[in-house]
Amino acid sequence: MTTRPARTTLGTTGPATSAIGLGLMGMSDLYGPADEAESIATVHAALDAGVTLLDTGDFYGMGHNELLLHEALRGRDRASVQISVKYGAQRGPDNSWLGYDASPAATKASLAYTLRRLRTDHVDVYRPARLDPNVPIEETVGAIADLVKAGYVRHIGLSEVGAETLRRAAAVHPISDLQIEYSLISRSLEDEVLPAARELGIGITAYGVLSRGLLSGHWQPDTALAATDFRGHSPRFQGDNLTHNLALVEALRAVAAARGATVAQVAIAWVASRGSDIVPLVGARRRDRLAEALGALDVVLTAEDLAAVEAAVPAGSAAGERYAAAQMAHLDSER
Repeated sequence: MTTRPARTTLGTTGPATSAIGLGLMGMSDLYGPADEAESIATVHAALDAGVTLLDTGDFYGMGHNELLLHEALRGRDRASVQISVKYGAQRGPDNSWLGYDASPAATKASLAYTLRRLRTDHVDVYRPARLDPNVPIEETVGAIADLVKAGYVRHIGLSEVGAETLRRAAAVHPISDLQIEYSLISRSLEDEVLPAARELGIGITAYGVLSRGLLSGHWQPDTALAATDFRGHSPRFQGDNLTHNLALVEALRAVAAARGATVAQVAIAWVASRGSDIVPLVGARRRDRLAEALGALDVVLTAEDLAAVEAAVPAGSAAGERYAAAQMAHLDSER
């Protein structure tokens, strides 16, 4: 039987939550079609297993993800879950990406719609999805701080920002956590961002721990992708890059097999092993994938195991950037 997630806090000032969270994006957007009934059942299974941190965004399916989360939480104890919401990405009716708006007015207007879709009176963590290049971070955080004072938001988070931005933001208001991609093949935050977060008492909620499914152990060279699946344009899933990266996965599979675990479980356990201030977010949208991911809680990696993992997938060994060039340009965390 899988161990129930331990409890932790997001940073030194954030909410108490489960030590593993569920990311809902794929239930509405960007990974091709998803079954709504199965998605809701997966949220229920996560809650029943003790997962209380639920991560969504107002632009995931243009509000669909928040509506789905509301439906999944119907009849559940709202006080027992922590809802983390990203906002700011602007999208057109054709699903196109139009930029980011984290101005004070947009911040407050976005939250108003989020609260209505979720049918709740507050969100536990509210965060801009990216740094708005046209708005000083002090203004964005100040606007969310106003929402905290008014009781609509409990804690302020950030996403994909660099060390300098973290420090500027924390000077305005305590920041609970930084949401940022972190996996065996996405480790750039270790150089400057993670040390700065720890200096400031800011936790890490790590998304992409399976690198969009690449580290799941289930990806095949001929995996078919829907037209709406953004991985069709992701450098790590293209041509020779994919061949190289899947060879890393096979090396990791050998390590996992020796531990009686799956590739996904070892990849998640590795992220969890990086510090008690790091909370992995798993993006499961089916109950079987969720069950596999939660099995990582039973995988305790020894020093010898960690060395074997690092030998199989050394830092910097992935081929291709984690996003296409246009999207990488939006990442303050990568500057």
